[in-house]
Amino acid sequence: MFPLTLLGLLFITAQTDDKKKKGKNQATTKEETPSKYDSMFQRGDLLEVPRTLFTHFGIYLGGGRVAHLIPDILPVLSDDEEAIREMVTNNRLILGVIAKCASVRVDTVEDFAYGSEIIVNPMDKVCSRPPLKGEEVADRAEKLQGSTAYSLLWYNCEHYVMYCRYGTCMSFQTFQFCKTVKKFILSQKSAKVTAVLGPVLVLYLEVVSLYSALVIVLVPFIIWMAS
Repeated sequence: MFPLTLLGLLFITAQTDDKKKKGKNQATTKEETPSKYDSMFQRGDLLEVPRTLFTHFGIYLGGGRVAHLIPDILPVLSDDEEAIREMVTNNRLILGVIAKCASVRVDTVEDFAYGSEIIVNPMDKVCSRPPLKGEEVADRAEKLQGSTAYSLLWYNCEHYVMYCRYGTCMSFQTFQFCKTVKKFILSQKSAKVTAVLGPVLVLYLEVVSLYSALVIVLVPFIIWMAS
């Protein structure tokens, strides 16, 4: 954990200039005064925004509030609740992904969007299951608030919103990523490259043996047959 702490100290600056955001970011699960976003979104809507290298998702709760699962390194480094409630920056997010530390939290629409354009209910067109009623979706989203383990492939923000809105825990981003990796690794070109590099590496490391010979033969053969 020391390397992560060091990275956190390097990338996460003091938030003394952000105190003016205190009122805006202290969103809770209680209903607040009507927001301009209530005319744009309905309670239980699934919201999508681009964020760093991937797409981020959340559930609209009403009153300008969004529940979303987001990685965040700051809770690992600090007990300052006020600082943790501030908008999660990209540095905090990326380090949280590495540390596999996340939480389901409620933020304002502005903090959730992080300056990006919001797309509403894009999964309704691709998911085979019909969406649940808006109130049930929002209730699910609110009940899951709090710290949680995080996995970029197996439990991310998309898994969270898919469970809340459709009752199924899946991620199209993860599926597409795994499909691309599989297509790259399990290809005839990869088999040929492995067949060439295997013997070269064995000779360079001077680890020639019966076992190494079996490995350099079997690995490209298996990739070839699976391609």
